Amino acid sequence: MSDIREIINQGLKFYNKLREDENGRYRSWEYCYKIFHDAHLSENVDNEYMDYLCLHLSFYLASWGMYRGSSFLLQKDYKVHKPIIEVLLDNKYSSLYGIDINNYKKIEEQEKLQDLVIRIKEIYNKIRLSVKESIPKNDLSDTLVTKVLMGTLGCVPAYDRYFISGIRNEKAASGNFNIRSILELVEFYNKYYDDFEKARSQMSFNGLEYPQMKIIDSCFWQVGFDLDTSKGFQISH
Repeated sequence: MSDIREIINQGLKFYNKLREDENGRYRSWEYCYKIFHDAHLSENVDNEYMDYLCLHLSFYLASWGMYRGSSFLLQKDYKVHKPIIEVLLDNKYSSLYGIDINNYKKIEEQEKLQDLVIRIKEIYNKIRLSVKESIPKNDLSDTLVTKVLMGTLGCVPAYDRYFISGIRNEKAASGNFNIRSILELVEFYNKYYDDFEKARSQMSFNGLEYPQMKIIDSCFWQVGFDLDTSKGFQISH
């Protein structure tokens, strides 16, 4: 494993890249996370507000690589995310928003996450089946589900190929998205808690601090990205 300072510096490297370009594509995560933060505090999400949330989620997913030509989402408009957002705003899952990672040690929080993942997959699978001419051979991508969760609740890292490559390279956790992997990341964060929190104190936008899972995501995504030396920063996900 690399020195923890090197790993954390990778996260700061990613963050500082965002600060260099006020219109950079990866800033769409910040905008999406902020608008869902506000939605969780709102007493009323009317149709106009819901439309706004759908737009933010769809653009965030597009800018983070989930609207490629083979994606079933490419065949739908932005409003297709409405049933997903209605689930995400269910008060049942409010404790997952920006969750303190140590709360994942509680069985009830683990069960909430697992239940939420199942519901998201069920909705997207119905949409996918309405688009595909034949039943897909592969299960719905964990990358899509975790990117949705990262962009709206900040409660898990986005398990894309660079993040998975990063955590495997540093032996921080398994590369499969499940409770075991999440708990391994919790343990890793706690092992270097002061170092991670010091870095987190430097990462915020519009007065909103980055959640702990986003710190983990940024650090290991950048590690995995740098391992792929054939790619440039603007070509990823």
